[in-house]
Amino acid sequence: MSMSLLRLSPLLLALTLAACDDAPRFTQAEPGEALSGGKATVQRNDRNAFSLPSANLSPERRLDFAVGNSFFRSPWVIAPSTTTARDGLGPLFNTNACQNCHVRDGRGHPPEPGDSNAVSMLVRLSIPDQPYLAREIERLGVVPEPVYGTQLQDMAIPGVAPEGKVRVSYENHTVAFKDGHQVELRRPTLQITQLGYGPMHPDTRFSARVAPPMIGLGLLEAIPEADILANEDPDDRNRDGIRGRANRVWDDALGKTVVGRFGWKAGQPNINQQNVHAFAGDMGLTSTLKPSDDCTPAQTDCLAAPNGDGADGEKEVSDNILRLVTFYTRNLGVPARRDVNAPQVLAGKNLFFQAGCQGCHTPQFTTAADAREPELANQVIRPYSDLLLHDMGPGLADERTEFAANGQDWRTPPLWGIGLTETVSGHTQFLHDGRARNLLEAVLWHGGEAQAARDQVLTFNAEQRAALLAFLKSL
Repeated sequence: MSMSLLRLSPLLLALTLAACDDAPRFTQAEPGEALSGGKATVQRNDRNAFSLPSANLSPERRLDFAVGNSFFRSPWVIAPSTTTARDGLGPLFNTNACQNCHVRDGRGHPPEPGDSNAVSMLVRLSIPDQPYLAREIERLGVVPEPVYGTQLQDMAIPGVAPEGKVRVSYENHTVAFKDGHQVELRRPTLQITQLGYGPMHPDTRFSARVAPPMIGLGLLEAIPEADILANEDPDDRNRDGIRGRANRVWDDALGKTVVGRFGWKAGQPNINQQNVHAFAGDMGLTSTLKPSDDCTPAQTDCLAAPNGDGADGEKEVSDNILRLVTFYTRNLGVPARRDVNAPQVLAGKNLFFQAGCQGCHTPQFTTAADAREPELANQVIRPYSDLLLHDMGPGLADERTEFAANGQDWRTPPLWGIGLTETVSGHTQFLHDGRARNLLEAVLWHGGEAQAARDQVLTFNAEQRAALLAFLKSL
């Protein structure tokens, strides 16, 4: 036994010795471990910790960041308007500003009882795949609901009916740990009411999605594709029960199928396209890549409403505004970790690895030398995600396909910054639909490929649970 292990606290020593023989044993932080975003890491852990530019962004380039931030935060207005740079909202929309969903660039949440609009949670729609729509499925990843499209919009401009209202109710059930400790989990049920355009298709699939945090997106975009694909194991060749695979999605600009990285099912290939689709779906704003309002043929009032396109053909979100917003979202820095050498945090890290959580939550990557922004190149980053799809079991299933993702598949969400959720966003609601009210509940919803890890966690005693949560909150 090494002298460093002998100097550990009794708690850390006990938990470290309890780890499996083939699991790593961490007795101190790894070099640079606190710098989750490499040299781009920011040194703030207050309520604005998610809203800062990459630490290595030059003063000159911070000006573009600030201008992009202003378009991200400020509300758009109905066309026609004297504010020509920000008009064209709707006709159907979920919110009038990006910041309303990503408050302080953080995590959204499901609507509370009495809320008039869902705002930071949206509902995706589709119907089962139809073979005769193969080309549409290739481009959209789904077959849209015929009347309501691919996203329910619960707000509209005057003269246009909103598509409906979203309500969420919950049923509770209890999970018990080996030592008898019980945790109550809540399962959400969506209720779509006040449909504005008649009934939906009887086989409509619904998927609630809360807005994810915005930090580190440019660093995730800069991970070499080959490094993501190297972690694919759809046939479980190593027999660890984990079958990660990349989603293959349509790139609007390239006009071909590429690897997906962003969104709850990795349905978008890059930040620019993610932003384009959010402008269109969430706010009803046109752009060069999405030149039409998000109205279906059945929504005649929506189609007839005025828009904010310029007389010269410039779209509501001009190419320059899109460039600035993409620059902003690409360069939001990741906060530094806290207490990486604390004995309880190290003990929790050992337990995280003992349970096998790193099989999907890959700790570390190095970004490409040719990253889209030079500040994001050649950075050792620690996102704790492989960006791959994994079957998470029936408990989390939405039964909605999206490109190569099936109804039980979800992309591994990055864990960096997760310990600052309450500080930044004012809540601790996790998972794609916000059903988990804290980190322990989020862990206990894991199934499918993560079932073995979840079952291992259920054997942890009170001290071990506290240590695992201390590690997660340090991220």
